[in-house]
Amino acid sequence: MRAGQGLAFALALLSSGAMAQTTHTILEFDELQGWPDDDHDAALTVFRNTCMDFDTQDWSVLCDLAEEATDGRSFFEMFFTPILIEDGDPMLFTGYFEPELRGSLSPSERFRYPVYGVPPELGEDPWLSRREIEETGILADRDLEIAWVDDPVDLFFLQIQGSGRIRLPDGRFIRVGYGGANKRPYTSVGTELIRRGVFEEHEVSAPVIRSWVQNNPILGQELLWANESYVFFREVSEVPADRGPLGAMNRSITPMRSIAVDPSIVPLGAPVWIEKDGNEPMQRLMVAQDTGAAIKGAQRADIFFGFGDRAGARAGTVKDGGRMVVLVPIQRAYAMLPEVLE
Repeated sequence: MRAGQGLAFALALLSSGAMAQTTHTILEFDELQGWPDDDHDAALTVFRNTCMDFDTQDWSVLCDLAEEATDGRSFFEMFFTPILIEDGDPMLFTGYFEPELRGSLSPSERFRYPVYGVPPELGEDPWLSRREIEETGILADRDLEIAWVDDPVDLFFLQIQGSGRIRLPDGRFIRVGYGGANKRPYTSVGTELIRRGVFEEHEVSAPVIRSWVQNNPILGQELLWANESYVFFREVSEVPADRGPLGAMNRSITPMRSIAVDPSIVPLGAPVWIEKDGNEPMQRLMVAQDTGAAIKGAQRADIFFGFGDRAGARAGTVKDGGRMVVLVPIQRAYAMLPEVLE
């Protein structure tokens, strides 16, 4: 028997040292805006791509059932419960994409900005900052270079996106994916430009940031250094060109069906219903298949828009509110209920 609509209960979660109380509200499917109008079969296909990685019995059983399911909507409604998870912060949707950079497998006057693999001394503790890495040259000439690219701003945004393609002079390309990070705090350079009074909030976008850094090379370098986080890569060229980049589950992600979430709150591989506001409203069932340094909190998600400049243009303008609801296996959802309600 389902709980009543709007049934909310709080679980005190001290996530990453935060003291905010996290609440879970069980919803009905008819409370999800636009639910009947989505392509649930498309979402089911994406869910199947990663559900085999679950190692708990309830999720594994659902994965087996998903392989046999012929109707996506019926499958999700029969075996899942929608749960709205909140921690006091408003919903924020952003977007990301897989960029394409111009590069070479050897350095030259044009291609002089290295894309580094993971240094062996990188551990679980915070390592050198972005400024320290670039000023000291500690990674140079150690056989850590995967490739060299021609634009430091493109390289910076590649690190933010976490994966991308590097097109070589002969037309071939190599693909790189997230390999590790220096465990330093992530700072949004867009937010930093607003804080410095350079732009108003509504003016900031990826193209605006790129142009400003290129037109102000000294101040631009200082701006990029404000983000201490530094990402290292690994080559993943074995992923076919017609498939998305590898996400945090080490499987290809799908444009407009995969999102990055905070995995300490939302299980990777879980179906997630999104209701995004803004210039491009979106109501659809996604799958949590990725993570990101800036994606922290119960109501925080990064939507994967796909590959190339067009996807980048769409992703770069997304900064919208709305609501995100996680679909949880029914038994697991009701196991969260306080004893007084049992």
